[in-house]
Amino acid sequence: MKKPIVVGITGGSGSGKTLFMSELLKQVPHAALHSMDNYYIEKRHQPKDEEGIENFDTPQSIDQRKFADDLNKLIAGKSIEITEYTYNNDRDNPSPKKISIQSSPIILVEGIFTFHIDEVRELLDLKLYIEAPDYLMMKRRIIRDAQERGYDLEDVLYRYEHHVTPAYKKFIEPSKDYADLVIPNHDHFEKALKVIIAFLNQ
Repeated sequence: MKKPIVVGITGGSGSGKTLFMSELLKQVPHAALHSMDNYYIEKRHQPKDEEGIENFDTPQSIDQRKFADDLNKLIAGKSIEITEYTYNNDRDNPSPKKISIQSSPIILVEGIFTFHIDEVRELLDLKLYIEAPDYLMMKRRIIRDAQERGYDLEDVLYRYEHHVTPAYKKFIEPSKDYADLVIPNHDHFEKALKVIIAFLNQ
């Protein structure tokens, strides 16, 4: 089997990278998703801030070793099985489902620290950075955290100020320098999406 094309997609929380990736999966046959979202360490072991609140927005919140090892397996043509991560799995989902991922000609690697982790970045053939204004990222984060994680507005704003923004400035925004393409997502990214889809479908 030919070595897969490995495409890394990153950007700030709420930038639209997950939507961009979802559209790629719909329109690019034979693509597999390797998402960093399923590699957070257990909630009880997450790093905490000075107020004792779990901080999911640091590289230390991710099992970086397993994420890189599983990506190497996919590149080598092997399949992997992972456990779906839910942020409140200790309370709402005591038995998270298993996800089986088959190696494919195209592997999409998505997550906020995809370019920050050296070993992962070096495995990427194409690096895409999705960029959006701060106010839009905050709006999308508020909506997502309320709907998917059950956080109230006060909690979301606290995390955005004390966790999300510092992590973005320290780890994520600087990683834009590694990108092959920076895709603005102020209103939409349809043109860039069409270009990437055409390239990957060749």
